[in-house]
Amino acid sequence: MLRPADHWLLLDLLELPTAGPLEIEDTGPPPRLWDAQRVYAEAAAEFGLDTVRHAPADLASARRPDVPSVVRAAAENPDFLACQPSLVLRLGPEQPRARTVMFNVHLDTVAGIEPVAFDGRRFHGRGAIDAKGPAVALLAGIRAACAREPRLGKDIGVLVQAVSGEEGGALGTIGTRPLVEAGYVGRLNVFCEPTGGRYLPRATAAMTACVRVDGQDAIDDTPYAGHNATVLLGFLSQHLAQALDSRHTDGEVCVAGLHTGRLHNRVYGSGRLLLNLSYAEPASAAHLEQAVTTAVREGLAAFRRRFAHSRQFARTAADAESITRLDWHKRGLPALTGADPWTENLLTGLDIPRWPAEQPAFTCDAIWLAGVPDTATVVLGPGTLDGNNAHAAGEFADLADLDAFADTIRRLLLAFATEIGAP
Repeated sequence: MLRPADHWLLLDLLELPTAGPLEIEDTGPPPRLWDAQRVYAEAAAEFGLDTVRHAPADLASARRPDVPSVVRAAAENPDFLACQPSLVLRLGPEQPRARTVMFNVHLDTVAGIEPVAFDGRRFHGRGAIDAKGPAVALLAGIRAACAREPRLGKDIGVLVQAVSGEEGGALGTIGTRPLVEAGYVGRLNVFCEPTGGRYLPRATAAMTACVRVDGQDAIDDTPYAGHNATVLLGFLSQHLAQALDSRHTDGEVCVAGLHTGRLHNRVYGSGRLLLNLSYAEPASAAHLEQAVTTAVREGLAAFRRRFAHSRQFARTAADAESITRLDWHKRGLPALTGADPWTENLLTGLDIPRWPAEQPAFTCDAIWLAGVPDTATVVLGPGTLDGNNAHAAGEFADLADLDAFADTIRRLLLAFATEIGAP
């Protein structure tokens, strides 16, 4: 399914650094997302996909109250949005939503430069599986479908969103959501993420909690004179890990991001602990938010009892409640809960396996199709996040998997055109 030109396209995309500004360090290369999307659009134009939009989100989109706080703060710098455009491609004239398929894929990546290579069967590089490889396979599949079905691009619409702002915790608020709200959606919407070739009709959302300690520093010669945020937050991290381990079942709790300082010869009085909390239902989000609030309060009480009579940590114990606060950097985002029977029957009829019901979903931009009228949405792509080392060293994508995904896209478009029929 993938031709030599597709191989070179993927290698070109892998060579371009596209980690967004929320991912890269100050010393890292600036993201070249404009360049990557132009290269992608040029390849798509060779078989009829036209660019109908190529622009970043506006500042109003980034200032909405449910946008993660880190995004809202960063967007006040004009360069932040300006370097993160999103691209919309369309095959032929605009069609009604009921006669359109939309594909979404993100070209931004997590941070970390990975050596780019292709040995004839396996691609290596940052974004190989998440999600530049699926992006290239998507084009190959659309091209193959167009060669078989002349109605595609005439009375059957095909949209491709190639977005920024998926990684780094932005969760599509400055990429996918503005495109969805602008109407670039279809009756069927496919988000190209690694699912092992299985269709997933669900997507969790996530919220981020920050436990912050703002106390007084001290010198290492008299550590008891100040507040020890390292000991307090270390205690709370273990307490929260245990307290939240059994209270949540339809998502994941990630206790991470503990930071107070880097030196050994001082006591840090301030620091923070981050928790990322995914959920599959709004009710679960409300339950989880309350559970975190309760667990922090109980953890502070336990710390006070544990260290009340400690020589070094008595002051920290006495003031623990007054110097600690719980902030929410991200919350209130929707979750995608399932596809409709029509879509399920269409995909099942193509022998595309369904994601196991007992296996948790994961978080991606598909959440922004939740509740959009007259649409159904699935997540579908080659490889797996863990098996292909997405977000880790040694990320790769096998050509055989990309070929298989391209063929799935081809069959899906042909089946959609047959099912929809003539206008």
